[in-house]
Amino acid sequence: MTESKNLTERLDVGPVICAEGFLFELERRGYLSAGEFVPEVALEYPDALRTLHIDYQRAGSDIVEAFTYNGHREKMRVIGKEDLLEPLNRAALQIARSVADARPGDLMAGNISNTNIWDPAHTGRQAEVRSMFEEMVGWAVDGGADLIIGETFYYAGEALAALEVAKATGLPVVLTIAPMALDEMADGVGIVETCQRLEQAGADVVGMNCFRGPETMMPWLRQIRAAVSCHVGALPIPYRTTAEEPTFFNLSDDRASVPSPHGRAFPTALDPLYANRYEVGAFASEAFELGIRYLGVCCGASPILVRQVAEAVGRTTEASRFSENMHNHFLYGDNERLPDHIVALGAQA
Repeated sequence: MTESKNLTERLDVGPVICAEGFLFELERRGYLSAGEFVPEVALEYPDALRTLHIDYQRAGSDIVEAFTYNGHREKMRVIGKEDLLEPLNRAALQIARSVADARPGDLMAGNISNTNIWDPAHTGRQAEVRSMFEEMVGWAVDGGADLIIGETFYYAGEALAALEVAKATGLPVVLTIAPMALDEMADGVGIVETCQRLEQAGADVVGMNCFRGPETMMPWLRQIRAAVSCHVGALPIPYRTTAEEPTFFNLSDDRASVPSPHGRAFPTALDPLYANRYEVGAFASEAFELGIRYLGVCCGASPILVRQVAEAVGRTTEASRFSENMHNHFLYGDNERLPDHIVALGAQA
C-alpha cells in the first residue's frame, strides 16, 4: 500500500527521514563554492544535484527537499545574479519533484531559510524578508510541493514570519531553528519558548537543525520534546561540538599542521572534527526513544550518515544492501576461508 502523502499522518505512525546538508556535500563534490554557498548547481549541473537527491533517497530519506537553501533574492543580489533567482528555484523544485515521483510515497518539500538580513528593529527589513519568503513559497506551490520546510532560523521573529507565510499555503510546515552559541535566539527569545510559539502558530513540526552537533543539540531537544505537543524534528550537523564550542562556527582544531587561511575550521577545515557514523546513529536512536520522529542530518551530511539514521530507527533502506560486513574483512573478519596467519596480523597492522 502506498504511504500517505500527509506528513503528520506519517509521523503519527513512525519515523520520517529528511536528508539535508546539500551545501557541504555538493561543495565537497566540486559543484559550488564554500563561503558563498549558493545553489546554482540546480542550473549549472542539474545531473549532479539529481544524483545527490537519489543517493539520499536510496539511503533512506523519505523527503526530497528542493535545494533552494540560500536561493533567496538577497543572496542572489550579493553574488550579482538576481536575474537567476526564479529560474534557479523552479529548476531545483522540478528536479526534486521528479526524484520524489520516481519512488511512490516519497514527499517533495519546498524550502525557505534564514535570509541573514532580518532585523528585529527594522520593519522595512522584515517586510523585505516576508516578500522573499512569499515568492519562494509561491514557486514551491507551483512546483507541486507536498510540504514546506523552513529551516536554520536564528531569529525567533524570522522563524515566525517564515511560518506565517508557509502556513498560508495550506500545506504542512516543518519549522526548525538553529540557535548560535548564545543559548538563546539572536533576538533574545528562549530556544524552547521559540518552539512553543511556533507550535502555537500552527507549525506541524518544530525542532532544531544545523549549527550544533549531537552533543550540543540533544540537551535542547529533550527540553523541546517535553515542552510541545506537536511533532519534533532533529537534524544535527555531524561534527563533535562541545559545551565549550557548541556550534561548528567556533570549533577549533589545534592539531592542524596547516590551518585554514581564513583563520577558523569552519567551513572548509572541519574534516578532522567529523562525528563517525555510529555517533550519528546513536543520536538518532536516542532522539527516537524520546519520541522525536522527524530525523535527519544537516550540513556535513552524506548518504552513509542518512542511512545510519534510518537504520538506527529500524528502517531497511535500498542502500542497506551495502551496510558493513566485517565478517569477510581480510584482517578483522571471521570467515573460515581467511588464513589464520593473515588475520593474526590484524593486531599489528
